[in-house]
Amino acid sequence: MPLTLNQTNQIIHAALALSAQKGYRPMAVVVLDDSGHLKAAQRQDGASMFRVDIATGKAWAAVAMGASSRVLTKRATDMPAFFGALAATGQGKFIPQTGAVLIKDDNGAVLGAVGASGGTGDEDEEICMAGVTSAGLQPG
Repeated sequence: MPLTLNQTNQIIHAALALSAQKGYRPMAVVVLDDSGHLKAAQRQDGASMFRVDIATGKAWAAVAMGASSRVLTKRATDMPAFFGALAATGQGKFIPQTGAVLIKDDNGAVLGAVGASGGTGDEDEEICMAGVTSAGLQPG
């Protein structure tokens, strides 16, 4: 079953709620479907103009490569030329930086990805994972 708009909205709501609760800087959260197409995006008041683009690039990289952006960040360190080529091929949409996770169903099927931008990579990833879990799905 594909990722629903209700699940998407729950992911974003929970991610931004955790960010506010922890006092993180203003965030943007973006959810993409399994084909890398936008399901929904929100940018908190005060978040800079690049936040949605960065969150999208993190999520796009995750869903394109079938791995969390934390894993991609590590791989990029080992293969910088390859990841540079991926970024060029993705026409700027591919950002292998910590702050995005896959969204999986209970069977492990990838439904999409969620990316965040505004805090540290760890903070971004933390709110993404919380959002996915709150929707009854599995972060990956």
